[in-house]
Amino acid sequence: MIHELYKRIEEQGLWDKTITIERNAYLKIAGTIDTNLFYIVSGSLKISIIDEAEEHIIRFGYKNNFITALDSFITGEPSEFYIQAIKKTQLKVISKERYLKLINENQELKIIWDLLLQQLLLQQIEREKDILITSPQKRYHRVLLRSPQLFQEIPSKHIASYLRMSPETFSRLKRS
Repeated sequence: MIHELYKRIEEQGLWDKTITIERNAYLKIAGTIDTNLFYIVSGSLKISIIDEAEEHIIRFGYKNNFITALDSFITGEPSEFYIQAIKKTQLKVISKERYLKLINENQELKIIWDLLLQQLLLQQIEREKDILITSPQKRYHRVLLRSPQLFQEIPSKHIASYLRMSPETFSRLKRS
């Protein structure tokens, strides 16, 4: 589905631009509005929120996926999320207006977009379950089963943070 959306945007030349974000640089910071949709050509990013000086990673993005500050994309209001490059990342950018025009003019793409939003909602529900599970081992195995590519694309220290565990606990679980 993601590939089909990418292909249609590419075929119609709708990308506004291509940008490169250096490792550790921010694509978006809290308190800002960003309604663009980004396609990750290479590299990886994390979406996080900072509470009392502690970062909480809520999502990752990597090659061949779309990423956005979904709350800002939907509402046009400032978001409290940060989007930061974990590795040097190349992104293609399409504005919300161009993107919505494309999917609203094509019923097949509208269906694909709706399915992607449904999948995202289900992923968020699974993420909420992960956060509520006390056992680090269960959290680790749930995410490993659900997102094996995550473990290939994202450095361990970020996954450990995402799973709410120390890097040492994560390393121990990874070895077992």
